[in-house]
Amino acid sequence: MSTSVGSRLRPRSARQALAMTLLLGAVGAGFAFLAMRQGWAVVRTAPPRPLPASRVSITGSAMVPYADALVVAGLACLVAVLATKRVWRRASGVLLVGLGAGLAGSAFTVSKSAAVAAAAAVVGPASNPGAGSVTQGSGNASPPVPDLVGAAPHVSMVAAGWQALVVAGALALIAAGLIAACSPARLAVMGGKYDAPGGLGEPRPRAERGRAAAGAEPADSASIWEALSRGDDPTSGSRRSAAGA
Repeated sequence: MSTSVGSRLRPRSARQALAMTLLLGAVGAGFAFLAMRQGWAVVRTAPPRPLPASRVSITGSAMVPYADALVVAGLACLVAVLATKRVWRRASGVLLVGLGAGLAGSAFTVSKSAAVAAAAAVVGPASNPGAGSVTQGSGNASPPVPDLVGAAPHVSMVAAGWQALVVAGALALIAAGLIAACSPARLAVMGGKYDAPGGLGEPRPRAERGRAAAGAEPADSASIWEALSRGDDPTSGSRRSAAGA
């Protein structure tokens, strides 16, 4: 009896482990993607009067453009973990660990110079009244910062909380990858064959065994589907009749 109970619990626990692994990785990727969409830096400039001051908020994805690619690649690895098994699942888990580590490291590659460059890309030369004028000093080069020469930009970094969220999401991806890499056999695999309810090795009720032994041929399509649900072959009766004839 304990053996039958264990055989029933193992497939269920394997499916639960796979679902929890995929959920862990998906939540981690969602955290990182959400954090990258928030403002990580504020670039302020104060040009001489009467020109107005500027304030540009820079998102994490603008400062670390390859982080989104790491998140998408991590989600692809999760799909590979779901669709593969054994060696390929282990390889997908190892790759997921590497992507998570890269994502965690990307959260600390931000700098004030990167924020200024991202602000210049956001504002663009068209928004710089000094581009091509005598106040800019040169009419040939595009302005490197979104303000006039003489008004240095002031960068305020506000990324600490979002960096922590990216690291948390990356750690979740790493954990999911470690589970897939270290114990791929404990996770359920996708199967393409039909399994009769209750398993092939479990005994069926005596009444059902009697009906199957009697070779009663199903009368209609509903009876055929019921026989298939029980794991019986609805054509066995007709084959025995043909053999006896």
